[in-house]
Amino acid sequence: MPQISSKGKAMPQSPIRKLVPFAEDAKKRGIKVYHLNIGQPDIKTPQVALDAVKNNTLQTIAYSRSEGSEVYRTKIANYYKQHDVTVDCNDIIVTTGGSEALLFTFGSIMDVDDEVIIPEPFYANYNGFSTASGVKVVPVMSTINDGFALPAIEEFEKLITPNTKAILICNPGNPTGYLYSKAEIKKLAEIVKKHDLFLIADEVYREFTYDGAKHYSVLAESGLDEHAIIIDSVSKRYSMCGARIGCIVSKNKDFIASALKFAQARLSPPTYAQIASEAALETPQSYFDEVIEEYSERRDTLISELKKIDNVKVATPKGAFYCIVELPIKNADDFAQWLLEDFNVNGETIMVAPAAGFYATPGVGLNQIRIAYVLNKESLIQSVAILKAALNVYQN
Repeated sequence: MPQISSKGKAMPQSPIRKLVPFAEDAKKRGIKVYHLNIGQPDIKTPQVALDAVKNNTLQTIAYSRSEGSEVYRTKIANYYKQHDVTVDCNDIIVTTGGSEALLFTFGSIMDVDDEVIIPEPFYANYNGFSTASGVKVVPVMSTINDGFALPAIEEFEKLITPNTKAILICNPGNPTGYLYSKAEIKKLAEIVKKHDLFLIADEVYREFTYDGAKHYSVLAESGLDEHAIIIDSVSKRYSMCGARIGCIVSKNKDFIASALKFAQARLSPPTYAQIASEAALETPQSYFDEVIEEYSERRDTLISELKKIDNVKVATPKGAFYCIVELPIKNADDFAQWLLEDFNVNGETIMVAPAAGFYATPGVGLNQIRIAYVLNKESLIQSVAILKAALNVYQN
């Protein structure tokens, strides 16, 4: 019998999606499932993006340039200038989502068995991208007790070896909602310059910051032109997850030239999705103001309700739309499956993402879940009520 590759066997399952069959079975039994497990916003996609596709008059859906259309990349560069990042269209490669941007980045800067240091917990698919690239993730621990703040510089330096090629952060963070401060970005800048490393920043949640806090990009920091790489995406910014359009941004010409070869190998990013994404850049600020206000209220509602449950610990997110919740249980994987298979309140249950899959360190995060507050406030209140009832039953 033909054998599956060791890489294929090592690819981790998504902690976000692996419970989908259990959720589908619950729905077939007539159970309503509140999806707290996945960052799929219920916010409407900007009409200007939808209309750009609807009213398009293309006669042939042709390949675009491998790096994305020049018009679109020029408009992306103008968008970044509004966020204190000065780049031009040649510093940008359009990708099929932020996922492809990360795969191209790993492939361009790391060889098999090279290492990337990532503060954990981190976006679960970083594990998958590293496995696919033959790269080793070296985690540096951040904890719920200090809100998942940047670990001490000394903790990073302990982990740097001759195989270390990069530090990767998600800012604001998925799954923690942590927003790195300007001072923390400057600390990371010092490390990567001192040890001649790349600093990869997944900034797809840039717009989603709360309490008056501002996002500070790695490419806004002086002296990082050869080190900094931004990973970006339209998925969450414009509620366009299915468009699958992202980009890589860097002033390092050798890196961009290398990433372009990966882009050429897959030919081009999708044409219609680029049309929608280009139009989305015309979205008025009022759209974002309303979205941020809505998410801020959802965050406050969720955190307030969670803090009413005994022995539950949660760090208040400063950005994105996720939080890590520590529960008085031993195994969140078992609990999450049990919620879908064996528990409901008046025909309703919740679907959560077990947090162990957001760590690289074995045995960590087993009693934690990630919640995405992408539902309306009433649904969030009901979801937490179900969680509270479930914990009472499950613990007994």
